[in-house]
Amino acid sequence: MKYLLAAAFLSASLFASGAANAGADDTKWVAKCVKDNSDAKVSPEIVTKYCTCMNNKMDDNETQSITQWEKTHQTEMKACEKESGWK
Repeated sequence: MKYLLAAAFLSASLFASGAANAGADDTKWVAKCVKDNSDAKVSPEIVTKYCTCMNNKMDDNETQSITQWEKTHQTEMKACEKESGWK
């Protein structure tokens, strides 16, 4: 049930943010990031905003997942935390 709720927020957020036009690859990476952060102490909507922000900062040819990439890109991570409201 928790995953379905997160998926619903992901879909709504992607549509609302204009990322609905993003490729299937972007959607896949954001969904994986949301799943990787399913135990976060913030709402699924905030997690989705964060993951979408991180995905948008990554190069289209990046092969690492968002979760892997964020470990070596602290500046981008902090900017996306602030943008998404993650505290």
